[in-house]
Amino acid sequence: MEDRQRLEEIINELNAYKAQADMLNQQLETLKTTVADLTVAQETLDAIKGKKSPETLVPIGAGSFLITEIKNTEEVIVGLGSGAAVKKTIDDAKISIEEQKKELDEIMQKMMGDLQKISDIITQKSPEAEKLIQKIEGTPGENLP
Repeated sequence: MEDRQRLEEIINELNAYKAQADMLNQQLETLKTTVADLTVAQETLDAIKGKKSPETLVPIGAGSFLITEIKNTEEVIVGLGSGAAVKKTIDDAKISIEEQKKELDEIMQKMMGDLQKISDIITQKSPEAEKLIQKIEGTPGENLP
C-alpha cells in the first residue's frame, strides 16, 4: 500500500508541474505576441516619421478600412496601461517601446528558466513513477537505470 501512496503522490506532483509548465508556455506565447506588436509599432513609427501626410489604412471593423492621411507625423499617443495614454514625440515613443521590449525580454528569459527547471524536475521524477508502476503491477523492469 505504501508504494501506491508514493505513486499517487508522484503522479499528483507531476500533474501539478505539467500544469505549471502549460501555464508558463501560454504566458510566453502571450508575451511573444506583445513583443511582435511592439515591433510592428516601432516599424510603423520609423515609416511615418518626418513624412508629409503619408497615407494609411485605418481599420473600421469587419475587414474594412478607411484610407486616410496622417496630419501629424511628429507626435503619437502612447498607451500607458489601465486606459491611460500620453502624447509623445516619435523618438520618445520609440524609446518607450524599446524599453518595454527589453523588460518583456527579461521576463521571458526568467520564465524560460523556470520552464527548464520544471522540465528537469519532471524528467527526474518520471522514472521513479515508472518503477513504482512496474513494481505495483508486478511486471519486470525494461532495462531501467
